[in-house]
Amino acid sequence: MGPIDFQGDYIDGKFVKPDRADGEFKSVSPADLSDVLSNLEYRHDHISRATKAARDAFPAWARAPREHRFQLLRKLKDVYTAHAELLAETISRETGKPLWDATGETKAMIGKIDITLEHSMRLIAQERFANVLPGVEGVISHLPRGVMAVLGPFNFPGHLPNGHIVPALATGNTVVFKPSELTPMVGQLMAQLFEKAEFPKGVFNLIHGEGETGKRLVADENVDGVLFTGSYETGLKIKQKTVEQYWKILALEMGGKNATIVWDDADLNKAIYETTIGSFMSTGQRCSCTSRIILHDAIADKFIDKFYETAKKLTIGYWKENPFMGPLINAGAVEKYVRFQEIASREGAERLMRGKALEASHTNGRKGYYVTPSICLVDRYREDSVYQKSEIFGPNVAIYRTSDFDEALKINSSTGFGLVTSVFTKQKSLYEETVYRGRSGLVNWNRTTNGASSKLPFGGLGKSGNDRPAADFAVQYCTVPVASLEDPTPFDPKAAPPGLSFDPLA
Repeated sequence: MGPIDFQGDYIDGKFVKPDRADGEFKSVSPADLSDVLSNLEYRHDHISRATKAARDAFPAWARAPREHRFQLLRKLKDVYTAHAELLAETISRETGKPLWDATGETKAMIGKIDITLEHSMRLIAQERFANVLPGVEGVISHLPRGVMAVLGPFNFPGHLPNGHIVPALATGNTVVFKPSELTPMVGQLMAQLFEKAEFPKGVFNLIHGEGETGKRLVADENVDGVLFTGSYETGLKIKQKTVEQYWKILALEMGGKNATIVWDDADLNKAIYETTIGSFMSTGQRCSCTSRIILHDAIADKFIDKFYETAKKLTIGYWKENPFMGPLINAGAVEKYVRFQEIASREGAERLMRGKALEASHTNGRKGYYVTPSICLVDRYREDSVYQKSEIFGPNVAIYRTSDFDEALKINSSTGFGLVTSVFTKQKSLYEETVYRGRSGLVNWNRTTNGASSKLPFGGLGKSGNDRPAADFAVQYCTVPVASLEDPTPFDPKAAPPGLSFDPLA
């Protein structure tokens, strides 16, 4: 596949290249460093142009009949479907994830549209209540907020921003989308598909750039809300950047340090299989990946032996070859992955499986950011541990042992993150205990931490989110509830309170 022509930013219904660049960067495939997808330029004043275009388009889009907006989104679904293969290949090429993984992401993008229109919108349906006051009808309406800035991540460069964009547009907001600088060509392709779907000018806009572009976008005066998916550190910076713009809604979908608890009565085959998927799918580059496994002492040895044996067999390679794992996203991710294993060792963890960077000779001559999986055995929970509390975002998992379920839950909740917890047991009471005490936004029973349904809320507690769950609930943070009192009764001068003398007009 050859280079992709850089089209520029998509502003007010057309692609615009900078006539003078404030910066430039490259999109290079992490799966093959000789594969340069494109060279990009950006200009900071395009940010205000894009947000103004979105602001100008907002009144007409917000007041358009709901079915008109839905019709255009269904057309977008048809366009996505017609270009599904190209979408998947672009995602694979730019992230390095295997084609089967990227194909699943593309299907999720397509499915999100119907789920939003046919399932999620019920959450913001107008409600009417008779006699909320004597003779007065009460109405609750959910109105769009305005211009929504969507900041996308690199690991799911299509599905995750799409999960913000579709609900925002369906509810009558306009959008300015900044894709990750690590996956800009997926963002450009999405803009091209929006153009094919013939949305009105200014309703959907795209700007490219690096960190400074994101900072300027979230603080722009035309932006009414920031919908972000990414790391805790970046989410915190967004919160700090907008602290004086308290009226802006922030939906911050951040990281995880997710745990799976496997108890002594679990179906071990299922637990090992599901936990392998949870730990190493997408090379560990999912916020919902399994970072920690907490095993009951009675089954720990048997679990560890089989888990280790299974992890050793995972295939690693180029995305077109459909391995289980592709590369990490860049050199910095590889350095962090290796460094945290060294930190684990210094803190007393035993490296059962050492993760390392792979030379090109192990990947059919392709030079990329490929690594092997790693497993660390932790002898005890340590409050001051850096390794045990940090999100690594790579294929590393820490294994703990205990026979005390209370201790298992304490370990689970010890990191400050609170995205997903899984528990494998036949005892429903233990699962229910995990739901109430697990301090996670998602709790799965006999299923991996990875994977989620767009028909359910998706969001975490603590460092994993700010109580603005996405997926099904995204339509709620895209709207503001407005209460109305509708009074059809005629004027009654006798209803005046004491001390008020009112003479009706003749």
